[in-house]
Amino acid sequence: MPALDLIDHSPRQPQAAAPLANASKVIIIDNFDSFTWNIYQYFVLEGATVDVYRNNEISVKELVDLHPTQLVISPGPGHPKTDSGVSRDAIKHFAGKIPILGVCMGQQCMIDLYGGDVSYAGEILHGKTSPLRHDSKGVYDGLPQDLPVTRYHSLAGTHPTLPECLEMSSWIAVGPDGGKGIIMGVRHKEYVLEGVQFHPESILTAEGRVMLKNFLQMRGGTWAENTRLQKEAQTKLSSDGSNGSKKENILEKIFAHRRAAVTAQKEIPSQRPSDLQAAYDLDFAPPLVSFVDRLRKSPFPLSLMAEIKRASPSKGIISLSACAPAQARIYALAGASTISVLTEPEWFKGSIDDLRAVRQSLEGMPNRPAVLRKEFIFEEYQILEARLAGADTVLLIVKMLDEDTLTRLYKYSQSLGMEPLVEVNTAEEMTVAVKLGSKVIGVNNRDLTNFEVDLETTSRLLDQVPKETIVCALSGISGPKDVEGYQKNGVGAVLVGEALMRAKDTAVFIRELLGGSEPVAKSRPASLLVKICGTRTAEAAEEAIKAGADLIGMILVPGRGRHVPYKDAIAISKAVHQTRVTTGTVASDRVGSQASDFFANAASNVSSHRPLLVGVFQNQPLEEVLELQKAYELDVVQLHGNEPFEWANIIPVPVIRVFKPGQAGLGRRGYHTVPLLDSASGGSGQKLDMTQVQDALEKDQGLRVLLAGGLNPDNVADAVRAAGSLGDRIIGVDVSSGVEEGGAKSIAKIQAFIKAAKSVR
Repeated sequence: MPALDLIDHSPRQPQAAAPLANASKVIIIDNFDSFTWNIYQYFVLEGATVDVYRNNEISVKELVDLHPTQLVISPGPGHPKTDSGVSRDAIKHFAGKIPILGVCMGQQCMIDLYGGDVSYAGEILHGKTSPLRHDSKGVYDGLPQDLPVTRYHSLAGTHPTLPECLEMSSWIAVGPDGGKGIIMGVRHKEYVLEGVQFHPESILTAEGRVMLKNFLQMRGGTWAENTRLQKEAQTKLSSDGSNGSKKENILEKIFAHRRAAVTAQKEIPSQRPSDLQAAYDLDFAPPLVSFVDRLRKSPFPLSLMAEIKRASPSKGIISLSACAPAQARIYALAGASTISVLTEPEWFKGSIDDLRAVRQSLEGMPNRPAVLRKEFIFEEYQILEARLAGADTVLLIVKMLDEDTLTRLYKYSQSLGMEPLVEVNTAEEMTVAVKLGSKVIGVNNRDLTNFEVDLETTSRLLDQVPKETIVCALSGISGPKDVEGYQKNGVGAVLVGEALMRAKDTAVFIRELLGGSEPVAKSRPASLLVKICGTRTAEAAEEAIKAGADLIGMILVPGRGRHVPYKDAIAISKAVHQTRVTTGTVASDRVGSQASDFFANAASNVSSHRPLLVGVFQNQPLEEVLELQKAYELDVVQLHGNEPFEWANIIPVPVIRVFKPGQAGLGRRGYHTVPLLDSASGGSGQKLDMTQVQDALEKDQGLRVLLAGGLNPDNVADAVRAAGSLGDRIIGVDVSSGVEEGGAKSIAKIQAFIKAAKSVR
């Protein structure tokens, strides 16, 4: 693990808070550890009144007589069974009566007391920091993930023996998905009892003082009692009109952090506001789709806004290994109308790069979903940044913006072509959103100040919304029952994040969630397209067409043996375009209400009711390709060299591009209409390795290909069938030397080849 930067997090010139009435008698049991003084100091700074007793100088009875408001078990050397003195008995007596915190050995005492095993942790650490993952509850409330925490230990609790009454509250992440490694924190499931294996009181631990402050806010002996007492205290504070210090909620904390980060980012050359505006003025922003129109188009009764979400303040880490562009394609092909991309880095583990990659992954996808930047937006800079990265819409949260700022940002987003998603949580906020004229309003079922979820929030606010406005239910949706009421009440869309990220089969989960029990029906694979290439005479072209060829290819590469000169090319073009032979139905696999893969329509894009003429080029100037395409009325252009990918978007007809299996760029969307897999240079007769073809199709589930290389009437059917179930994505076959005799096209072989190919399906 790379070393983290060491930062001194100790309070500098600290000022003590006012005395806390609920922490008037904090007792620390000192297990002979110098860090006990640091713990004492932090608690005193937070307003607690603290007494410290050595673990061998006080009994449980004497502790009871002191009437402690909280109990803290300090770090210490040795093993909890033999070296913790009164600590374990004190925990046993006070558990369920008052809040208890265990630090290092203190946590080990808890695990040992309830039947767990405390043994060698697999590593010895003394004053080393590690990034901490946590569940965002208890002492970790409101804290970001991956905080550096200081560790002094060789012992720890073990996963297999963690007592049933305890749950893991923090850990050291292992593996690419942030799996739960060494136990760093535990929490009793019923009692207000928390343990931490690390040292929050160390100067190298970030937010350690906040953790201890969070502990002092806890009340009662059980979590149920704590919840009740917290609400009562808050109610009393409000009714008294007290000016006491208000606890900073998580929204305010994230908001402040993002303000600082954006301010710093705007100073970086290439990311300054003027840099972004210059890029926009050069028209560098990717093309838009209408967010509103896309929400109205869905294969399900409700539209789906599918979210890419690696973590959250309320749930902690969800899936750090998630690949944003890959997840986006899965969502799109499963029927999502919008893909929401979280770009906040600290609490949600996202970035603007995720948004950019998601937009690129959807490039060229017919009927692609809209892309939403889910972020804490407070100024125009962030909206322009989103537009340049490929967003079609942005989130504006009413709770965090005054009305003038909200209106300004809303209009600015519209000026860039993006209708924003305006988020509300209360009736007052809904009034603001409706007054604004919002076309899409998202009702967050989660209160961002405390992260409590109420799924009825959306339904309660519907009466305030004009009929033409699309209402989206945001947050807390995990299954079909959560969606049923929304559909009946007229909600237009639901946003789902965590449940989708955790789903084993995303497409199945989406169908079950939104009421589509069966997959979207796909048309039966059309018969194989057949391309007869290397055609050099009009007569050969006519015979191939009579035999049922779908595509007639002629080589237009000077110097190649099958090169077709101008007069012959004109004659072949006339023969193809004047034929009255039809080739059957046009291949189609289109679904209008949802996105499809760029290559899904490849067969229909390179086929017609009549044969098509293909011109084959190799490393020739673009001007020559364009000139000959026009002169010969080429229906399709085939590129057989190292031509730039971008040429496919300049050439005015579909482009077939030749690749070897596994070659870079094979599955690149948005350029060539379909790749043609070949073993070597065209017409060589060298057979293609079908295992390599299978590997390519397995690796990219959306890929469609044409097949060439050593095919002839005797092996073409077997070659396609060798791909097994993947063979449906081989849309056609290409042959040249395999239907020749003595260097000339054999009519009999052409007929036999086409018959064999068409017999496959």
